[in-house]
Amino acid sequence: MSAGSVVFLSDAHLGAESREREATREARLHGFLRALPGRASTLYIVGDLFDFWFEYRTAIPRRLFATLAVLQGLREAGIEIVYLNGNHDFWLGTFLHDSLGIRTVEGAVTVEQQGRRLWVHHGDGLVGGDLGYKLLRGVLRHPLSVALYGWLHPDLGIPLAHVVSGWSRQSRAHAALEPERLWREIALPRFAEGFDGVIVGHFHHAYERREAGREFFVLGDWIDRFTYAELLDGRITIGTWPAP
Repeated sequence: MSAGSVVFLSDAHLGAESREREATREARLHGFLRALPGRASTLYIVGDLFDFWFEYRTAIPRRLFATLAVLQGLREAGIEIVYLNGNHDFWLGTFLHDSLGIRTVEGAVTVEQQGRRLWVHHGDGLVGGDLGYKLLRGVLRHPLSVALYGWLHPDLGIPLAHVVSGWSRQSRAHAALEPERLWREIALPRFAEGFDGVIVGHFHHAYERREAGREFFVLGDWIDRFTYAELLDGRITIGTWPAP
């Protein structure tokens, strides 16, 4: 990585297991993040950094404190951080912005840097079908659902959420990637809107396709693949940390 580069990563799902079970991959992610100062100007977290995130009025998930501290260090080093919500950490509140200076985004974001116009989204809900899940997604994100969940004590609410998250995460991690379908249903409509690059997470596989000046990237994950995308001098590449 070089100074001024823009980095994209997704799907670490931190907090899915105990700290002891996650120690190795958490340390690997923290090592990557600590290597960014002096090399990158902006970090895009493209959803599901955390397996679950909910901000109670007076509490945040204790298990995730170490990662929050690393992110705070990046902000203090002058790196801009943009956090797009995923389908596991969609309840992003005000804490990340107010306390850490992280910009949070619901849905897609347009990145216009280094002569590129990129469309970036976690990837959840973009492919046709699965109407039952999409209905559940709407219910979970409804303001009334958020308010009701907030009444649960964290010691009850957080374990409950992890059980539900585990079902979704495991089905996604072992599902085969359908690159042609993703190209057709996600990438092509955005190219038609004038974007020259599309970046998504969510699918837990690293993938890239370049065709006639148009580029499509799936970011992989930080569970098994430890991959990220980097925009440098107008070119996007997929990398693994540490490099093989």
